[in-house]
Formats: sequence, structure tokens, C-alpha cells
Amino acid sequence: MLVARPLSKAAPLSRQLYLRLREAILSGALRGGEKLPSTRDLAEQLGVSRTVVLTAFEQLLSEGFAAARKGSGTYVSSHVRLAPAQVPQKSASLRISSFGVAAAAAWTRMNFPAPAEKRLPYDFAYGRSDVEKFPFAMWRRLLLRRARKTSVSHLDYGPTSGSVALRDALSAHLRRARAVECEPSQVMIVNGSQQALDLIARVLIEKGDRVAIEEPNYQGAREVLRAAGARLIPVAVDHDGLIPKKLPSNSRMAFVTPSHQFPTGAILPLSRRLELLEWAKRANAVIVEDDYDGEFHYEGQPLESLQGLDREGRVIYIGTFSRTVFSALRIGYLIAPKRLVPAFTAAKWLCDRHTATLEQETLAEFISSGMYERYLRRVRRRNVMRREALLDEIRTRLGDRVEVAGDGAGAHVVLWPKRKSQRGICRGGGARARSAGLWNRRVSLEAAAEGGLHSRLFANE
Repeated sequence: MLVARPLSKAAPLSRQLYLRLREAILSGALRGGEKLPSTRDLAEQLGVSRTVVLTAFEQLLSEGFAAARKGSGTYVSSHVRLAPAQVPQKSASLRISSFGVAAAAAWTRMNFPAPAEKRLPYDFAYGRSDVEKFPFAMWRRLLLRRARKTSVSHLDYGPTSGSVALRDALSAHLRRARAVECEPSQVMIVNGSQQALDLIARVLIEKGDRVAIEEPNYQGAREVLRAAGARLIPVAVDHDGLIPKKLPSNSRMAFVTPSHQFPTGAILPLSRRLELLEWAKRANAVIVEDDYDGEFHYEGQPLESLQGLDREGRVIYIGTFSRTVFSALRIGYLIAPKRLVPAFTAAKWLCDRHTATLEQETLAEFISSGMYERYLRRVRRRNVMRREALLDEIRTRLGDRVEVAGDGAGAHVVLWPKRKSQRGICRGGGARARSAGLWNRRVSLEAAAEGGLHSRLFANE
């Protein structure tokens, strides 16, 4: 019997059996008028309860794939007359849009770290939260309490811009922690910062628009802008970050990471931040500030956000909880200038209506109760110890052969070889690294850029 092979535990047993029988009928393996085995016999063959088989048969009967004959049994419906499926000689040539072509091309260029076959003692992959120290027990209690208190009305569609409670809590937190000037009405909750980038491209970019982007830069932003048809204008980065004097005068937008330039780790000084804002005023341009790990700062006083210095409503500020809570949460935020709020709200509604409500409400309580900031303080202390241990080892083992960049903030550092002959220190062998129990990422050492830094990131290592 075609359906007699054991069922797995990957899905409900009755559902698996129903799909297996349905496929056999549609493929012609079970023909119209053919009798199905009795529920008792089939249950015994599969080693499941008879209830599982009865549930599957009921689904087949309700959808017309089978018919019951009183006193005789269950038969494949005679109305189902399908010829055996034939493998097409050639798949249909279907046209996709220019965006589809660009997205497919971007996918081939994206560098995703391959999952490690086993957990490594030393994992240098960047962009991940400290899940080992995250208070999951407390998070589960908050989530369960929210689920129990949720009324039927809360199970309907939520506000497009996000939970009111989360927008209130987030705007208050960002004012304290990052000097972001915003009202809750300017906050939009999105499914991670990647969706924020996508919405910005959809709302503000026309095909052919010139967009200034740091070089080197964040691949996720570059490919979103490229897929939207933007003409990307690379702007050099040095040890202090983006060089404002290199910005083109006719760009529609500039994409920047001023708090911890990605990937070099440079922190944009106040003088350059003011220059950047002045450029935006002259060019009548928009600035997108990606504060992807601005919660982490280890030396001196952290500079306030670029958005907090903006007095004309030219800066769009985006952030994410992927690096501070956990990436599977898929909650980020976009702070829009007031004049752009209606357009972004409409674009978000068209995209996916709203972000999951229960998770938003849980996160809102996690922030407003003070637990989030207490957790961040613990992570910062842990990061400081890890940072010191790493820098000590670099000084001990590599000495003056490399230059360390980006160690004053954020969650990653970059090593730059000081002489061409020493590039192998950073280039390394992926297999050799993994055999030593570590996972790292390397920066391409091609095309030296301004200030002695190197352009073009990232190959998997």
C-alpha cells in the first residue's frame, strides 16, 4: 500500500496521512472507484490510533476526494478522473519584473555565513545577540502573561505603525539612551532593520536616483538600494568615518552608519556630523542613519545620534533588536521625519499590514519595566571583558603587525595588516581557522581606499 510507510513526527499524523492519500488520488495511483483500506487495518499498518485515520478520511470525504458507501467502506470518488501526471519537457518561460531580476542578482551576491557543523569554542561572527545571557525565563513569563491577558479584540489587525505601548516605550528609551528626538507618532515598528531599508527605498527612491553610500558599506543596504534602481555613489571612509567633503552635490540620499561605521568601526566625530547635515541642507537630500549597534560604547562619552542634531527633519533613523535581544524576534524600528510619516505608514500597510502584536506588547513591557536597560548594562560589562581579552591576545600574538579599528564601540573589530606581506594574517584559511575551533569573517584586501583603509567587504571565511 502506498500510504503504509511510517509517518514522521514533523507534522500532525492525520495531516500527513491525508496529504499522502490525496497525492495518491491526484497522481492516479489510487483510481476513481477504488476501495480504500479499512480504518482499523490502516491504523494497524501505520502503528497509529484509529482516530488519526478517521480524521484523515473525514477530510478526504469533506473535500470530495472520497465517498462513503454504507455497509461497504470508503472509496475513491468516481468524480476524480485525473490522468497520471506527466513531467513537462520544458518549464514555462515566465517574465519577472526588473525588480525581480535585480533581487535575484542581489541574492547571488549576498554572503551568508554557512552554518557551523558543530558549535565552536570561539565564534567571531558579528551581528548576533548574546543569547547565552539573555533572560529567557523572564521573557517567557512576560510573553505568557501577555498571552493570558490578551482579549479577543487584540487578536484582530493591529496598528500599522506598531503597538502604541511599544512606540511609547521605545521613544522614551531612545531619548535617554541615544538622544533621539522623536514623538511616538514618528516611530514605526518594522520586521527588522532590513524591512526599514526596503520601505525607505520604496518610498523615497526612483530608478536612476543618485544615492551616496559609504565605501566600504553594509551589503544588505547596498543590495536593497541597487534593487530599487538607485545609482550608487561610493563615498570614501577614513579612520574617522565618512568624509563629508567627498559627498556629491546632486545625491538624493546618503546612507551612513555614524556611530560605528560598518565594517571599519570608525566613529564619526561631531564636526563631520555637522558637515553631513549641512551637506544635506545644501543638496536638499535625505540622510538614512543606521544605528545598528549604537547601544554599545566602551570609551569616553558616546556621541549622540545624528538624528538628535537634525533640526530640519532630514534624517531617518533606523535600529533593530536583533543585536540586543535576539534575531529571531524580527523587530526593528524606523524613526521618520513628521512629514514622511503618512507615506511610510501607507507603505508598511501595503507590505504586510503590521508586525506581530503579542511580541510587540511583550517587548514594550520588557523596555518600560527597566529590564531591557538592566540587561544591556550586563551585556556591556561582558563585552568590555571580552574586548579586553581579545585586544590583549592581539597585542601579544600580532604586536605591531596589525592595526586594530572599531574597538571603541559596537560588537566587532577589524584588523588591518600594516604591510602587504602580512596580509595572510587577516586573510587566513577558513579550514585552518575552523580546525582551531573558531569562526571568523574576513575583509577583502583589494582596492585600497582613502586613509589607508581597504574597500569592498565581505567574503565568508
